[in-house]
Parts: sequence; C-alpha cells; structure tokens
Amino acid sequence: MLHSQTWGRGAQEALMLHCSLASSDAWRGVAGHMVDGLTMTGFDFRGHGKSVDWDSSGDYHKACTKDAESFLTRPMHLIGHSFGATVALRLALERPEMVRSLTMIEPVFFAVTKSSEAFAEHIAEFQPFVDAMQNGVFEAAARVFTEIWGNEAGWAKLSPAMRDYATARIGLVPLAAPALFEDSAKMATEGRLEAVSFPVLLIEGRESPNIVAAINTALAARLPDVSQVTIEGASHMAPITHSVQVAAEISRFLGL
Repeated sequence: MLHSQTWGRGAQEALMLHCSLASSDAWRGVAGHMVDGLTMTGFDFRGHGKSVDWDSSGDYHKACTKDAESFLTRPMHLIGHSFGATVALRLALERPEMVRSLTMIEPVFFAVTKSSEAFAEHIAEFQPFVDAMQNGVFEAAARVFTEIWGNEAGWAKLSPAMRDYATARIGLVPLAAPALFEDSAKMATEGRLEAVSFPVLLIEGRESPNIVAAINTALAARLPDVSQVTIEGASHMAPITHSVQVAAEISRFLGL
C-alpha cells in the first residue's frame, strides 16, 4: 500500500515527488504556500514514510515511476525534488500526454554530466559513502549522504529518530544508481529530451554541491522550453529550508 496525502483547493492539479530518505511530508511547507492555486498530491515512495517496504526485487527507479504513474488520473503538473525529480522526468518522458508542466528541484540525474569536472568531483566526494555501504557500516553511510545532500544542520543536529530513519533506509539509495548514473531508463538518449513539448522549470540552491548546477545546465541545454532559477542562500534541501521561495518560483512558473 502506498501512503498519500493531498493539500490545496486549486483548480489545477499537481503530483509532488519527494527526495530519498524523506516522505511526502517534506512537501508540507511548499504546498502550504500554494493551497489557493493548486490541488497537490504527494505520496511516499516504497520503503519511505508510511508506504509499504521495498521487496528488494526488480528495478527500484522503474517501480517508483510506475507507482507515480498510478496517481496521474488526468493531465497534471509534475513537481519533483532530487531523486523524486528524476522519477518525475522519467514519468514525463514516458507519459507526456499526462503532463502539463514539469518542475525539477535539483534532479540528481548524474548521467548527463559524466564527462564533466563536476562529475569527477562528486564521485570523489561520494566515495566514503560507497566504502561505508560496501563495509556494511550503514550509519556511517547515512551520515556521509546526509552531510552532502542534507540540510544545513548536518548529521550532528538531526534528532535520534531522524538518524534512525535515514540509517534504516540508506540501502535504498544505491538501488537508484543504474538510472541516475548509467541512465538505464535511456532518458538522455539523443533526441528524447529535445522532444519535450511542455514547459520545464529547473530550480537549484546557490549553496548546493557543484554537481547540481552542472546537471541543471546540461538539462537546460537540451530542453526546448525551460526556465532556470537559483534560490539564494539555499542548498539541496531548499523545499524544506526555503519553502517560501521555492513555492513562489513554482507559482510564478505556473502563473498561479
């Protein structure tokens, strides 16, 4: 069973897809600032929040995309963050007739930057996570992941419950690697991004890792109808730490 929740009362509808190690609750702040313009649905990916556990079989990114597709009952706006933004992109490419617009907040689609200096830098920075996972030291892996991709507070300031939550689910992160690093879903195949017909908004935080700007720049170069926005003072968790600014940019983009 997938847990979902809905916010807002607007005539237009949006599906909101959260980042790794979070849940649909991560959208409460952003959604709270758009309740008049949109009716928004968020759900917890498998293994996250209150949804069913992942059964450890098959392609995790594909399964998350299929789960997201089940919420597309009519053409909607897609809004995704980090891992959720890559699911939103895949869903938009596979079901374009059901998409009114696509907003991606720091999509971690590393495959589009593989020849860049930023990619090499990220791989080096992420190596301690890989080492910790290979050695079965899952709390250390969760700490490294959070220090790179978490909010400004860092691992040390997370509550024990939040640390336990991240540690228990850290094994889900490598499951997305084929899609994110190797493009197993062929999202970046020549001509595919160029054929997108709906408007796209790319959002990033000014203080985010260098790889984020590299990814957004690479995507923007290939998408026909794209806008880019940088949130000053924000890093990767902008939907939580800078929800007012993120909501304002999305609202402006959608003309709410």
